[in-house]
Amino acid sequence: MVATVAVLSDVHGVLPALDRVLQEPEVVSADLTVVTGDHIWGPQPAETLDRLTALGERAVLVRGNADRELLQMSRGEDIGLGEDPLSVWGATQLSPHHQTLLANMPEHVTLDIEGFGPVLFCHATPRNDEEVVLVDTRLDRWTEVLHDVPDEVDTIVCGHTHMPYLRIADGRLIVNPGSVGLPYGRPGAHWTLLANGAVTMRRTLIDPDELIAAVTAGSSMPGIAEWAEENLRHPASDAEALAAFGPRDGRDAHL
Repeated sequence: MVATVAVLSDVHGVLPALDRVLQEPEVVSADLTVVTGDHIWGPQPAETLDRLTALGERAVLVRGNADRELLQMSRGEDIGLGEDPLSVWGATQLSPHHQTLLANMPEHVTLDIEGFGPVLFCHATPRNDEEVVLVDTRLDRWTEVLHDVPDEVDTIVCGHTHMPYLRIADGRLIVNPGSVGLPYGRPGAHWTLLANGAVTMRRTLIDPDELIAAVTAGSSMPGIAEWAEENLRHPASDAEALAAFGPRDGRDAHL
């Protein structure tokens, strides 16, 4: 059983943001760091995966849908993302070593944490790496999504939607740490600390000019300057993100 866990998610290859979070005192002192997927779809995919795996036994990595998709593309599979230049480029950055790491990475893990008991960590939902659930998703949808989670697990930590939130659903505590690399809602690299039975939402503020300059200098991705400016300067608002993701949680079927 571990006492303190730092939870990161959705780094999306933004290595300078990851490095800043890894330097936070509470992350450095945590017994364990869990990263809940989508590590590599972004401007520094290989470098980000290398940084995370260099943490060794201090980190547990969960595979997200973007990690799976880039792995599939790197192996020559056509998954319908051939028109996305970042995906095409990102797939070429993965070495055989990276492919093996991703292929062996679990889709979910359960850890015993002091003050919480068994905690299930996944990317999107416990049963699917790209399913959408949100802070305002209806309760019957949550009940369906969590149906197969063992009764003794009453805390679930997920990512995928890039928006930090904390809520109760189906009698369980749901935690989303938000995104380190591509946050929605407000700027900053978002992460979460689980300690002493409490959940603390954290945010590491990074000057956007500094972040854009570091990402641009550190990536060989074609068009990186434009990508960084568009994606790192002004995060989508919470309203914009909910409007985009909302239809994917089945809510329209109940209107």
